[in-house]
Amino acid sequence: MNSITCPKCGKECDKLFDSVCRDCFFETFKLIELPLVLHVRICSSCGAYFHRSRWEDIGNIEEVVLKAVENALFIHNEAGDVELYLEPREVTPYMYRVRAEVDAIVREEPVHAEAETEVRVQRIACDMCSRESGGYFEAIIQIRATGRFPTEEEKKCCSAIAREAMKSMKKKGDRLAFISECQEQKEGVDLYMGSMNASRQVCRAIISELGGSFSESPTLVGMKDGKNLYRITFAMRLPEFRPGDVIKFRGRIIQIRSSGKKVNGISLEDGSRFISTPEEIKGAEKIANIRDMVYTVLVSIEENAILVLDPETYETVAIKKPMSFSAEAGDEIPVLKTEYGIFALANFELLREK
Repeated sequence: MNSITCPKCGKECDKLFDSVCRDCFFETFKLIELPLVLHVRICSSCGAYFHRSRWEDIGNIEEVVLKAVENALFIHNEAGDVELYLEPREVTPYMYRVRAEVDAIVREEPVHAEAETEVRVQRIACDMCSRESGGYFEAIIQIRATGRFPTEEEKKCCSAIAREAMKSMKKKGDRLAFISECQEQKEGVDLYMGSMNASRQVCRAIISELGGSFSESPTLVGMKDGKNLYRITFAMRLPEFRPGDVIKFRGRIIQIRSSGKKVNGISLEDGSRFISTPEEIKGAEKIANIRDMVYTVLVSIEENAILVLDPETYETVAIKKPMSFSAEAGDEIPVLKTEYGIFALANFELLREK
């Protein structure tokens, strides 16, 4: 093979790279470029990283530092089969030194380059944490119950569901998914929410767990960049009747099993299944709760009836025998005494409610 003389340095070589030998070409070729100093902004509260005009959740501070170096590192577009190695070293909690090494193939030749930068960390509050601490909210969820006040248990459950939903939404990227304030009211709970979309998810999660329904009502609060700004009030209504409630509806005594879009229950008189809607049973009379049951003595069993002692007067009373009844005379059995009579509870009913 004929040798070629490099016009720049005069060396003999096998081929030229842009009219010069390999050594002369790579003497001026910059495989990588990295600024001597980089500045990163990290939220002191949530750890988010400010990048390209937006806050991003990345991870711990070392991951943020490495991400900033990767974003700032320039690698020549002729480089192929690039292998990058970054070595961070903490100097202070606010300063890191990062060494970058790159191996690549350029014009079929292996090339190695190194660079080092200083990363200075600025800790500030991100826009979301500033809003959260400042009481910012886009929506209000008013948790109430139809025809009654929510119980303390229900209020705590709704608040817990809301917090869990916020964690899930924040992990999915909704940085406005926070509860800025929780106000206890006699008639329920008011949750002040940072995100309208997250508020809808909370309402759906509560309905899935406890049943009920919700409606939305927007209120104009101002304008920004020529667009109307609204706050949404979510009127969350828990079911009128809870699982375990016993109601009188159209002459039937019904024990409520579940209440959502559909209300499911069982007749305490004949054990038949009951299915309805919250709208249909609205205003039904609540006469007891399954927790009001007491134990009394089973005197005797007949074909379709049983004789029991009235738990208050101790008189012998004949009542309808429930389905799946397996007790024997002399046993103590659970019963529910109401103004409409005494109802025996089958053992499986009692266990289910416990």
